[in-house]
Amino acid sequence: MIDYIKGKITQLSPTQVVIESGGVGYISEISLQSYQEFEGKEDSVVYIQTQVNTRDGSSIDYGFSSRDERELFRLITGISGMGAASARMMLSSMSSDEIREAILAEDVVRIKSIKGLGIKTAQRLILELKDKLIKGEGSDASSILFANERNAVMEEATSALQMLGFNKAAINKALQKLIKEKPDAKVEQLIKSALQIL
Repeated sequence: MIDYIKGKITQLSPTQVVIESGGVGYISEISLQSYQEFEGKEDSVVYIQTQVNTRDGSSIDYGFSSRDERELFRLITGISGMGAASARMMLSSMSSDEIREAILAEDVVRIKSIKGLGIKTAQRLILELKDKLIKGEGSDASSILFANERNAVMEEATSALQMLGFNKAAINKALQKLIKEKPDAKVEQLIKSALQIL
């Protein structure tokens, strides 16, 4: 099984990358997220996930610009009814961080806005992935600590704002916006800034 391929990018489109290593060209299906990372680069590393079709035994290699994106892809495809095509559509519509934030905030509307995902699928994604994401699954190990710290800050700020009488959906929306603008914001900063928006 291939973990990654390091070499020269010989072909690149929004859906595929061909990377040459040792005189062999390897083709992988990619998301728009990875395409944006590969664009303009001559050499790169492509992290590989091979998906086997159980019906006919054929296999497709999916390529990622980071281990982090590949981990999230694996987590999404581990859910019943979520195939590789749906996972790639999610990763093309939103960044890995945006997907995690939407799931942690239980933002059904945002997830269901992705093409091909209905309300039931969005609810199932939240139900099955929220706890796993809180535990740090579906992330590259280096980003787990930061994600856990950020989640604790978000929860504390949400709780404080709810006690002040604000609606949870409105709080989540405000905090997601603020954390995107300033990922390392402290609880007090988040609360003060959120009060100006809410």
